[in-house]
Amino acid sequence: MGETFSKLLDHTYYIPPPAFIPAHLPDQSGRVHIVTGGYTGIGLQLVKHLYEKNAFVYILGRSGEKADTAISSLRKSLPNSSGRLEFIPCDLADLANVKSAAQEFKRREQRLDVLTNNAGVMIPPKASATAQGHDMQVGVNCLAHFALILCLLPVLQRTAAASPPGSVRVTWASSMAVTVGAPRGGMVWDANSGAPDTSNSLRNYMQSKVGMLYLAVEMSRRYGTNSDKESIVSVSWDPGNVVSDLGRHIHWLVYWFMLKTYLYPLEMGAYSPLFAGWSEEVIDMEKGSKGDWVIPWGRLADVRSDIKVHLKRQSDGGGGDAERFWNWCEKMTSDFV
Repeated sequence: MGETFSKLLDHTYYIPPPAFIPAHLPDQSGRVHIVTGGYTGIGLQLVKHLYEKNAFVYILGRSGEKADTAISSLRKSLPNSSGRLEFIPCDLADLANVKSAAQEFKRREQRLDVLTNNAGVMIPPKASATAQGHDMQVGVNCLAHFALILCLLPVLQRTAAASPPGSVRVTWASSMAVTVGAPRGGMVWDANSGAPDTSNSLRNYMQSKVGMLYLAVEMSRRYGTNSDKESIVSVSWDPGNVVSDLGRHIHWLVYWFMLKTYLYPLEMGAYSPLFAGWSEEVIDMEKGSKGDWVIPWGRLADVRSDIKVHLKRQSDGGGGDAERFWNWCEKMTSDFV
């Protein structure tokens, strides 16, 4: 309890000013990035910073209307940018659609520098499920992004082979829920199926954010700076408690309380993914010398000790849930990558 409370304060109240801000972002000319859900909320804030630095940014999401509005607004507000903004339709609640979106990206592009897995679902209507029948939160937040990455892995590796070390990255939107709300050990497993237990909607959200942490760590282990492949930095991030539309399914009274007590302005939420995707300091974490993930507003930190033990494989003396979750995601998405 003491550790959880201490980390809660660290994520929510005792937050130092961001050390890596948009002004520190180098020119992104010639670099290609993807931001899922990049037409609203934190994703849109991140896209704005990248486009302002002349990046070529692809926004992936369901709503073409929202994408058109966001792209038009950014082009008008940043007329001096030499970057480009494009939209590819991608319904993250349907793995077949995710595969199609990845194929469309590969048809258009030969490189991918940073993939920001930003889009997410939080406490949707009861019994919401993906097209493949998975719990909506685990399906969208984890499985869809996992499938997208595997589909785009050859492009990432090709880009990494021709780029400065540590510059090609995949980042994953996690949450303070990992610190405060996640079950003991991070994830509850169904004893019969061997899959994550998704019988509780609120817990599913917490577990999906632990899942993003697990996938980030396991991808780093397989494809990061310590692997024998083209190096891809992989890191998860907590954006902080900011005003966004992610909480649209939360009861209005609960959201009002959150707004009055600990929610920060939306633009603050972009600092963690900005740090994760573009700060040189993240490479220290990738090498195993500092921290497990990125917390507000761009700091490397350790996760809760009962979850940290599961970042290690059982063969290395750990609990093994990160590897177990990766293997489960691999099995669930095998027909779509």
